[in-house]
Amino acid sequence: MKEIGSWVSTFGIAIVLSLIIGVFVIQPYKVDGHSMDPTLQDKERIYVSKLSHTLSELPEYGDVVVIDSRVNRERHLTDDLLEHPLLQLFMKNNTNDNGVFYVKRVLGKPGDVLEFKDHKTYRNGVALDEPYLNETMNFVSDQQWTVPEGHIFVMGDNRNHSTDSRDIGFIPLDHVMGIKKFP
Repeated sequence: MKEIGSWVSTFGIAIVLSLIIGVFVIQPYKVDGHSMDPTLQDKERIYVSKLSHTLSELPEYGDVVVIDSRVNRERHLTDDLLEHPLLQLFMKNNTNDNGVFYVKRVLGKPGDVLEFKDHKTYRNGVALDEPYLNETMNFVSDQQWTVPEGHIFVMGDNRNHSTDSRDIGFIPLDHVMGIKKFP
């Protein structure tokens, strides 16, 4: 009986540590679609650092981030717990497979003005050098986007096939789930 108790407590500690690490430190995600081609491929598994989410840090320009696309709802700690892969195994409504999380690149931070003209992205009047793009962007607009405080502006690398801030709006910082660090 003592040995069974030891196994149960070890298993319990492992589950708690897994939850803590997955919610606050690092978490796996799966790329769904081709919006980040050629940088990331459809169905590719990535690991993101959740420290920026945990500490509410502002990502850097060019960072590849995982975002919660449900920008019109508040996020809470319970969301982070319920979205943990371990708990998702036991839930019928798997949030990670419902197209809620997008992988995108950070192009604008609070106060930046973004424009799309001449098939290029301009930040604060300067055309961005974007060697990671798949092809020339077909999107142009007379609109200017000014990123509000506490938000970022994101786009996919495959601009012609990406649902991003042009469609869903600015991303609140608490909706940035983590940052993909490249070697």
